Amino acid sequence: MTQSVVVQIGQCGNQIGCRFWDLALREHAHVNKRSDTHYQCSYKTRMYDNALREVFDSAQLLTDVSGSGNNWAVGHMTYGSTYREQIVEKLRKAAEHCDCLQCFFIIHSMGGGTGSGLGTRVLSLLEEEFPEVSRIVTAVYPSADDDVITSPYNSVLAMRELTEHADCVLPVENQSLVDIVNRIKRMAHGEKPGSVIKKNSTIISNKGGLSGAEKPFDAMNNIVANLLLNITSSARFEGSLNMDLNEIAINMVPFPRLHYLVSSLTPLYMLADVNVPNRRLDQMFSDAFSKDHQLIRADPKHSLYLACALMVRGDVQLSDLRRNIERLRPSLPFVSWNKEGWKTGLCSVPPVGHSHSLLALANNTCVKPTFMELKERFTKLYRKKAHLHHYLHVNGMEQSCFSDALGSLDALIEEYQHLDATKDRFIPDAIRLSIAS
Repeated sequence: MTQSVVVQIGQCGNQIGCRFWDLALREHAHVNKRSDTHYQCSYKTRMYDNALREVFDSAQLLTDVSGSGNNWAVGHMTYGSTYREQIVEKLRKAAEHCDCLQCFFIIHSMGGGTGSGLGTRVLSLLEEEFPEVSRIVTAVYPSADDDVITSPYNSVLAMRELTEHADCVLPVENQSLVDIVNRIKRMAHGEKPGSVIKKNSTIISNKGGLSGAEKPFDAMNNIVANLLLNITSSARFEGSLNMDLNEIAINMVPFPRLHYLVSSLTPLYMLADVNVPNRRLDQMFSDAFSKDHQLIRADPKHSLYLACALMVRGDVQLSDLRRNIERLRPSLPFVSWNKEGWKTGLCSVPPVGHSHSLLALANNTCVKPTFMELKERFTKLYRKKAHLHHYLHVNGMEQSCFSDALGSLDALIEEYQHLDATKDRFIPDAIRLSIAS
């Protein structure tokens, strides 16, 4: 059995991580109700007899009395240096408990100081200490109207580290999460006949759950938690076509720096446990390639696909998967040299209360506008040198860090632009002749 280590950094990272573990433990409890094995039954008892915090070894937690003041340099330079040895020791202890360490999952925000600064410092430490183990990052990007004035600085400084040290990055935009939550609320208030929010939900609402009373951002954090639930499902449950997490980086990233994957979840209403009829299976696959189901605002069908992964849960046959890939393939502009760039996984255990679900991961040049918008917001501040002194007062931080980070982002955008320029040469699959028998 393979294992992964989850590293949660900063307020956002820990809130998402808390929701992930809460939902994952409930998911296993639901499955284990059908099992008579002593191990699984005792596991279920442990979950429900204790608070969520008691599931974890407190020795593996690292806390400080204050945050980073929304300053990447404080998180990266100051806290990264102060706690370096403690962080490395805790990572080593976690790794030693694994029989077959498959990957590290890092969860953090981009706009704050601790998440972006210390989060990317931990990422580089992982590369130093465990160079052979994959590093998959879930990074939450701030919206344009973010109330942290320095978030563009923090995000661009963090982007350089993600580009250099991560194997895969799953960018999640706050605005996309807000849009999805609002859409679910509209569904729940009757835009769809017969749709209501289930009370005491076992998959999304944490009322009566392990982590206590519902918090303001739980609805948004639940969406990201479901992303992690789906991506780890093959490692947690059996399936006819389980996907090794290392295969994501190997199959989805043809160019080392272009490892930002667009994720989409379907059906969306599972995220709010809205009581509407299950969509037809084919519709679920179509939804996965709709921008309304993505965790980042982008339009992949008008951009170029480098690769795509489909991770399906539930009672779905391999023939259903292949049929839908063949149905959708002609409408998706893939690079000419990787038209067969599909990775698939089938996990037999669906999310609680649903017959099936689908997570799609696309390596697509549609992420470029998000990075361009981030660069524009960064430049508006940097042109005036606004708030720069807060960073330069931090020991080890120099102004060259800003210019280097901006140069790294420019180079990344240029690489995507270069690929986009080849899209005009995209030729859809020719219509195949039907041969009479």
